[in-house]
Amino acid sequence: MRPPREDLMTVAACAGGGAVRLETRPRPLPGPGELRLRLRCAGLCGTDLFKLRQGTVAPGTVLGHEVVGTVDAVGDGAVGFAPGDRVVVPHHVACGVCALCRRGAATLCPAFRDNLLEPGGFSEHILVRERAVRLATFGLPARLSDDAAVFLEPAACVLRGVRHSRLADMAALDPHLTVAILGAGSMGLLHLLVLKAVLPAVRAVVLDPLEERRTLALLLGADAAAPAWEAAREAADGAAWDAVAALSEGRGADAVFDTVGGAPALEAALALSREGGTTVLFAHAAEAGRAGFDLNRFFKSERKLLATYSGALAEQREIWRLLVTRRLDPSPLVTHRLPLARFAEAVDLARQRRALKVLLMPGTEAS
Repeated sequence: MRPPREDLMTVAACAGGGAVRLETRPRPLPGPGELRLRLRCAGLCGTDLFKLRQGTVAPGTVLGHEVVGTVDAVGDGAVGFAPGDRVVVPHHVACGVCALCRRGAATLCPAFRDNLLEPGGFSEHILVRERAVRLATFGLPARLSDDAAVFLEPAACVLRGVRHSRLADMAALDPHLTVAILGAGSMGLLHLLVLKAVLPAVRAVVLDPLEERRTLALLLGADAAAPAWEAAREAADGAAWDAVAALSEGRGADAVFDTVGGAPALEAALALSREGGTTVLFAHAAEAGRAGFDLNRFFKSERKLLATYSGALAEQREIWRLLVTRRLDPSPLVTHRLPLARFAEAVDLARQRRALKVLLMPGTEAS
């Protein structure tokens, strides 16, 4: 017998071949220590687009991991939450006790791979598993908007990369730091906002081919913006290098954050960094991507290359504090709000670079 309509929910599920279809499924019931949320908004992320494009998820999978919701059911033993509470919660939470967690690599913890949001963020109702309820569900004060709070998970990913770059250690020795950000999509601009929140004296250059995005970067606090490189080999003698050199007195960037991905972007990032500088690889490359750069030049200049993946509980908690105190406000990055029924349109907007951050919402029209 079909469940009553009030016991059903709409989800946007992967259908294979990069397509998404709407499905009706039973609402999940929270077990011990769990919560069920009614979706307020879920952000469409570059990782979601990557998984759709590469076909790396099984048909029926519900993506979405940047979630703000309202508690509408509480499982036995879930302490500190009540129906009607507005919360933000990430989908990954490490165990905190394994060897990787103890060594500061919480995002590589085997338990971190578990998706603690069922079925996923692009659903009218979402079950939050016990570990996420206990450790990583953050209540939201009235003054903090959904549009800002939805960035908690991606901003934590950014903050982890900033911490790995050790810019704060460098700033203690010399506050006059220069950073370059490759790409002014939502994640590139989120790098700018997080950097300015935690290291306000840093001088930031944002590089992107779209003029409207460079203009927005300047409005959001970038010290300079320039067209992106046309090829990696030109990075050190074109507009990108000129902008970095002007702020760094010709040295190059102390740190470069690559939010674009792929070998050409990585080579350009290395070329824009100073001797002894750091390049942070943040973005996916195409499937089976390979890098090739001058190893001897890299070696002799003592440059550093590091990768950063996701954000751990420490970064999530710090971002929550920055959001609540309004030192960080990513809400200007939201350009579109669409109902789940228009998910395919949201994907097209993002892929065609006509949107920065698209939020998917239940029962709302575009805004």
